[in-house]
Amino acid sequence: MKSLVLAGGSGTRLYPLSREKYPKQFLKIFDNESLFQKTLKRAQQISEDIYVITNEEQKFLARNQAAEINCTCTIMTEPVAKGTLPAIYYGLKAIVNYGSAQTVAVLPSDHLIEGDKEFKEAFTVANGLTNQYLVVFGVTPTHPHTGYGYIQPGQSIGNGYEVKEFIEKPEHTKAIEYIEKGYLWNSGLFLFNTDVFFDECETYAPEVAKAFHKIPDEAFEETPGISIDYGLIENTKRVAVVPLKCSWKDVGSFDAIYTIMQKNEDENAVRGEHIGIDSKRNLIISDRLVATIGINDTTIIETKDVIMVAHRPRAQEIKKIVEILRDNNDKRAEIHTTVNRPWGSYTRLEEGQPYNIKRITVQQKKRLSVQMHLHRSEHWVVVSGTAKVTIDGNTYLLRKGESTFVPTGSVHRLENPGLIPLELIEVQIGEYLTEDDIIRFEDDYGREE
Repeated sequence: MKSLVLAGGSGTRLYPLSREKYPKQFLKIFDNESLFQKTLKRAQQISEDIYVITNEEQKFLARNQAAEINCTCTIMTEPVAKGTLPAIYYGLKAIVNYGSAQTVAVLPSDHLIEGDKEFKEAFTVANGLTNQYLVVFGVTPTHPHTGYGYIQPGQSIGNGYEVKEFIEKPEHTKAIEYIEKGYLWNSGLFLFNTDVFFDECETYAPEVAKAFHKIPDEAFEETPGISIDYGLIENTKRVAVVPLKCSWKDVGSFDAIYTIMQKNEDENAVRGEHIGIDSKRNLIISDRLVATIGINDTTIIETKDVIMVAHRPRAQEIKKIVEILRDNNDKRAEIHTTVNRPWGSYTRLEEGQPYNIKRITVQQKKRLSVQMHLHRSEHWVVVSGTAKVTIDGNTYLLRKGESTFVPTGSVHRLENPGLIPLELIEVQIGEYLTEDDIIRFEDDYGREE
């Protein structure tokens, strides 16, 4: 068995924690591991090989997080987001690589699942059905949730069931009725035999199948944008559901996060420091002290550049704020003050005119590209670690407390030759200070321009 992990998406309902270039699956909200890393660990339990499909902006983030947990995986990028069906088709086709059929688990990376034994048992059961069915995993509902899809199990087939009907996001009264009748939540987890999958796509999603007879760039340009549920699973007659008996939660909103997190005596869910007077049932996530008086049922999310305050039942409407920011071409819709790069990260400390101040972190044995700036100079001060600096062909080492100056127009490279992260403060001075003022001559990550 192999696994295909879906790691694209923007997660706008968790703004400002998640951004377009740092979506929710990469956030480390609940402990020191992201949902993506937890998904990779589950995939390791059931798979011989793991494949990840993401987008170009996030591939190095996915690669670095996989390396943090010592997970070897193949990372693929989709040229443009067209929904889950084209992404899965592309991934399964790459896995097969024009060879024999494979059994592939399709795992979204934004779920919180607990129960390793039950998880493995469900996939073992499902594996016996894949020669005849496309298998989806169903979760026993714990309450009448109106944001999930429901599955009506039909005729029993071994330890699973043929699917009688799919229902998308019902009203509250209908959700109660479905629970009473034994319906299951649609988890969005799948197990496919690739031959069965491709055959059913030819019948029920012919435009997608036809598009992927071409190379990926052309295929993604031609394929319609559509989800795996609407495009295939809800149409095919060859679909079965296997109960997933472990704890499953789709972390798609702040309300879901509030449900998952531990509460204090006032039913407040807090990550960070909070002093509350007559304040109950709040979700508070912040790196600094939050003090509230008479605040109830409120979501308060604080990052370095954004504070979001919302009535907790309405927090999912935060995506409207993201739309306004995008319409205004505001970069805060896309990136945090800390921006990840394949070599490490940088954090914007202060921005002015005509200067920017950043903290740069370069991971062990990593280096930036050989590059030049036409409109700015840079002054580097090493805070910790050792920097190997090359400026116009001259190479030397800088240690803690030492500094150097990079003139405008000079060809330069920054490298960390050491065994601990390199941290330095960079002061940029110039009339044009945006990130597109980079001319790359050589790059370890294929970003030459």
